[in-house]
Amino acid sequence: MERTTYVSGGAAGVLSLTVPFVPLAFGVAASLTTIAGGVLAFRLAHRMTAILAIAAGVVLGVAFFDLLPEALEFGERSYTHRSTIALAALGFTGYLLLSRLLATAEKRSRWQAHLGPASLTLHSFLDGLLMGMAFQIAPEIGWAVALAVLTHDLADGVNTVSLALSIAHRGLAVRWLVVNGLAPLAGVLIGLLIRLPDAVFTPLLAIFAGVFLYIGACELLPRSLARDGRLRTTWAVLAGIALMLAVTRYAG
Repeated sequence: MERTTYVSGGAAGVLSLTVPFVPLAFGVAASLTTIAGGVLAFRLAHRMTAILAIAAGVVLGVAFFDLLPEALEFGERSYTHRSTIALAALGFTGYLLLSRLLATAEKRSRWQAHLGPASLTLHSFLDGLLMGMAFQIAPEIGWAVALAVLTHDLADGVNTVSLALSIAHRGLAVRWLVVNGLAPLAGVLIGLLIRLPDAVFTPLLAIFAGVFLYIGACELLPRSLARDGRLRTTWAVLAGIALMLAVTRYAG
């Protein structure tokens, strides 16, 4: 791959950074931020009801304000808005069917405990993939995408741990946090090597939007309300949604 050089001037002189270094640095930062979010969730495990409620709002916010708008934008040339929304519905119903099938299988709790964190990890990987590919298009696009990814990676770590803890034990949550933490960096590495057309990203983003709608509305939200049905739990959900609205507006 051709290596382009970024040059930044200033009182300290001129600093040259090659293309691979900048996105890889952001990939490392994304990984560390994700792990930091997970550590925060572990330390606040005694407040799991509030964490689950906020996580539900954040996941819903990611679907509504990040994934779905990006899918519509990427697919403007290849998909109608109706087709993109249909793909999101496919993600929702597909995840629902998979979850229910696993619920009827033997050792269902073990499989279900992996399903949600795996979806969040795939999303983190896709974030890294977008980041790496964005730097191939143009430096300014790469920086914009990288900053957008970093703004919600802390929430990704919190969501991964809180979802795993709500179903399974601490050890499983730790393992998924490590995998999720490495996912953005792996995505960046692959994104620097390949180029995918917008037509491929649109289905992925839309399906992930549907999956996240299910995780937020049908898994995290019911669990938080089952723990504490008082109004403050609802306010925590709304706070998570508002947080992602603010983050996406700032990063966009």
